[in-house]
Amino acid sequence: MMIEVMKSKLHCVTVTEANLNYMGSITIDEDLMDAANMIAGEKVQVLDNNNGERFETYIIKGERGSGCVCLNGAAARRVQVGDVVIIISYALMDFEEAKEFKPTVVFPKEGNKV
Repeated sequence: MMIEVMKSKLHCVTVTEANLNYMGSITIDEDLMDAANMIAGEKVQVLDNNNGERFETYIIKGERGSGCVCLNGAAARRVQVGDVVIIISYALMDFEEAKEFKPTVVFPKEGNKV
């Protein structure tokens, strides 16, 4: 049996931009992506602590060291710049493997720095 479990999480990053005129996704600083073991194109769930929104999108690699967390396209309507969000990725794995799996959890500092 396969189950879906949390693979990695960026806990409480600040939204730096919201770009309605882009074709969807979330742009994330490459340093944050590396720290959280996330890759470009990966499906993620975004949870907005300020307004309760929860939605899914995919990652676009942002400029390394920029602290960028930008919601693009339709997702830009669900957040405000300055909102604090949690970004979670999941993985499918065998039930027994999942019992031993340890997800990567990152608690960024001010300015979305690792």
